Amino acid sequence: MPTTLPQLYLASASPRRQELLAQIGVCFERISAPIDEIPFPNEAARDYVLRLAKAKAEAGWQVMLAHGKSPLPVLAADTTVVLDGQILGKPLDTSDAIGMLERLSGRSHDVFTSLGLRTASGTEVVLSISTVTFMPLSPAQIFAYVASGEPMDKAGSYGIQGMAGMFISELQGSFSGVMGLPLHDTAALLARHDLGFLALKP
Repeated sequence: MPTTLPQLYLASASPRRQELLAQIGVCFERISAPIDEIPFPNEAARDYVLRLAKAKAEAGWQVMLAHGKSPLPVLAADTTVVLDGQILGKPLDTSDAIGMLERLSGRSHDVFTSLGLRTASGTEVVLSISTVTFMPLSPAQIFAYVASGEPMDKAGSYGIQGMAGMFISELQGSFSGVMGLPLHDTAALLARHDLGFLALKP
């Protein structure tokens, strides 16, 4: 059975990441460690997500130390939607969301999710890449979806676990990775550090 004592801190405010981590039997405590998420000039998407996951994990570690919390590893993640090499972040407004969905319509794009795990020995970072294909979307479908409000806090202006799931005709990679926390890679990363359900001794 999964342990009931916290095994780590999760440096994320995302309800989806919290649900996914709990889904694989990890007991954790959330820690707040906001960082500047603005990409560097000409920064590649791969470098961007790796940098942010590492920075979030290390920021969480510093918060843990500063607040005198019990010393535990800190897990963080970052997810970025990439189309034609361009990072598609969270929409600024409804017009921005509509524009992103128009660009994604009928095309394939990549979703990069990076994990960072900070321990006393340093920070390990891993990357999950998935390819998502959208069906062609009509203006009415796009407007109705944006009007639902679902796209407004999500990278690329859509949530695969929500209504946008019906727009996706093909997925190569990790469904949970597109949601924000690739479960296979997360479990493997934690197991390497004797954490998580897979690392529990029989």
